[in-house]
Amino acid sequence: MQFEGIYTPIVTPYFDDFTVNEAALAQTVDHLVGAGVHGIIVAGSTGEYYAQTMEERVAMMGMCRDLIAGRVPMIVGTGAIRTEDSVEYARQAVAHGADALLVATPPYAYPTGREIALHALAIDRAANLPVLLYNYPGRMSVNMDEDCLDRLGRSPNFCAIKESSGDINRVHMLARDYPHIALSCGMDDQALEFFAWGARSWVCAGSNFAPEAHIALYQACAVEGDFTKGRAIMSAMLPLMSVLEQGGKFVQCIKHGLTLRGIDAGPPRKPLQPLNKDDKRQLAEVIRTMNTTISGITGVKI
Repeated sequence: MQFEGIYTPIVTPYFDDFTVNEAALAQTVDHLVGAGVHGIIVAGSTGEYYAQTMEERVAMMGMCRDLIAGRVPMIVGTGAIRTEDSVEYARQAVAHGADALLVATPPYAYPTGREIALHALAIDRAANLPVLLYNYPGRMSVNMDEDCLDRLGRSPNFCAIKESSGDINRVHMLARDYPHIALSCGMDDQALEFFAWGARSWVCAGSNFAPEAHIALYQACAVEGDFTKGRAIMSAMLPLMSVLEQGGKFVQCIKHGLTLRGIDAGPPRKPLQPLNKDDKRQLAEVIRTMNTTISGITGVKI
């Protein structure tokens, strides 16, 4: 599988009682597919998988499979502390028609590179699907180091890595030393740099509510190779990225951004709390300004 384009870790819309709002989920899938995203990730962090039971996660796989209906690839996250649970999520992903898996480091356990590789290889044996690795030391405490990548690089299923360390030197290392593992942007404020270093995909939560802006940057940099245009689009997006990353309100901002598009994504599950009125006002203004600016750059109204 070639990971190219914009991949959206889809939100899980909830009613106020935290049950899944299936109508809003259907609207979200249609909105993303219609906007032109290149794939949808189920059970990413933005989907609040960590606050869901195994039964709920498996049910989401089935709902999303039916809603996507083969229009774009469905990638399923296998994130869990226990390898046994991740393996079961992988098996369920296969049973529910997933096209690929998202495999992250088990959180909290603080495994070595060898242990991360063994965890990922167990998932690979159970599923035999293309894998997008997910390196996020800010949440998992450790990097997928060279020992890990050397071991995983022997299997052709490990074909890409979502790099979310924020360390530009790791981007250089991955592009230079692991060209057989495709580089995918997982750090929004470094998207321009990722594309300059050959990334062909971007896993971006903000594309839930602003797919047009994210696709515009991908199109300018990865498709057209126009980094002058790309810098202008990136400059317009940076204020949004700053709002999303400040104050620990990332998921809440993504869900409210989607609500501003007319799709009621509902509240985040506890322990997270919804945005206050000032946060909502600030987010709405930043999105409006970004869309106006990018429309002026691309000539396409957002």
